[in-house]
Amino acid sequence: MSALEVQDAVVEYRVPGAKTVRAVSGVSLRVEAGEVLGLVGESGCGKSSLGKAIVGLNPLSSGHILVEGRELAPLRRRARPVADRAVQMVFQDPYSSLNPRRRIGRQIQDAISARGGSARAGELLESVGLPASALLRFPHQFSGGQRQRIAIARALASDPSVIVADEPVSALDASTRQQVAGLLSDTATARGVALLMISHDLSGLRTIAHRLAVMYFGRIVETGPTEAIWAQPRHPYTRTLIGAIPRMGRGAPLPSEPDRRVPREVSDEDARLVECAPGHFVAAEAVEQDVTKVM
Repeated sequence: MSALEVQDAVVEYRVPGAKTVRAVSGVSLRVEAGEVLGLVGESGCGKSSLGKAIVGLNPLSSGHILVEGRELAPLRRRARPVADRAVQMVFQDPYSSLNPRRRIGRQIQDAISARGGSARAGELLESVGLPASALLRFPHQFSGGQRQRIAIARALASDPSVIVADEPVSALDASTRQQVAGLLSDTATARGVALLMISHDLSGLRTIAHRLAVMYFGRIVETGPTEAIWAQPRHPYTRTLIGAIPRMGRGAPLPSEPDRRVPREVSDEDARLVECAPGHFVAAEAVEQDVTKVM
């Protein structure tokens, strides 16, 4: 039984007087306890819509979200049931996700159900590299990287089994990104938490994700072990993402300019994932393209 299982998730946005927009189109994925799955794709591909659906912020049009085998209920106006707090989210902007008028300690303690919340909150801050004395300070008294560490500590306060991190380092400066990303990955692995790391930065995920899932216009087109995808990307879109990464060095080639991509209808047969190597899956359309090239 996986810590997180997404089954045929569909997310649609209905706008009065306009055509319904399908942001997520039949996505299925699994994340095991202690595993880091990197969900990568360009802006607008639907990865954030999927992440919010997993934690209940976006209602599913169809499909199921299972956490340790139990279906997760969407968020309502009432407080979320204690059992559903096993899923937590770390947002892109740590400042907007923290209440500027409340001390850090109180915000972390809100997620701690047991007694001794203050001591536990101090331990959580220390686990993410901040002193326990920071409990008495307000969000504006911290840097962006420190606020993201606080957001991670708050997510860990309810002892979750699943964490969804939506572009958690994109708002940070370059010197802080790898530190915070590494902290998230190491913490999840050490605590046995399933971590879904959402990012548009494929190179940043290479060092922290055990597996990658590549999202393209609302569907998963390739998934597998991180190094296997880097060594032999099978879908044209994955190759485009890797080709667009800048290389270092005076003689390094310039990144290739991606072709303009437009949404297109894909049949269920072409969209299904087929295994092209052990644990490495790619959309059937890519396999058919390779066969056509050989012929």
